[in-house]
Amino acid sequence: MWTQVSEFIVNVERRARLARWALVIAALAGMLAVMLGAFGAHGLRSSLSPKMMQVYLTAVEYQFIHSLFLLAMGALLASTCQLAWRWAVCAVYAASFGLLVFCGSLYALVMSGVSALGMITPLGGLAFIVAWFSLALSVWLGRQSDRNLSE
Repeated sequence: MWTQVSEFIVNVERRARLARWALVIAALAGMLAVMLGAFGAHGLRSSLSPKMMQVYLTAVEYQFIHSLFLLAMGALLASTCQLAWRWAVCAVYAASFGLLVFCGSLYALVMSGVSALGMITPLGGLAFIVAWFSLALSVWLGRQSDRNLSE
């Protein structure tokens, strides 16, 4: 019985640590999205072509969306919702990686003009897809384990 109690405590601590990680990244990414959006609207609009401005705005939009994703993951992890742990971890890491690679490569492309940077953007997009799928699996499989426990 004490082994189960200690495992439960360790899992709660790990879950709380991941929730904090997701919430901190969400808050910082959201803050940066606001700052970068304002910079684009007020500082870059006159110096970028319409095509590059659209690329920049796409990066800001995806950064906002996935900041909210990480905020939701942090809230789910901090709640009593049963999640499949490995998939929850995967969702947080994949969304964080996607923010860095997808949005980062688009920002770098716009600022530097190096079009080759656009070649890594799809890796960030794939990471976003993995994050959303991992969230779905985490919730679904966590719920399945709830059912198995009640039967």
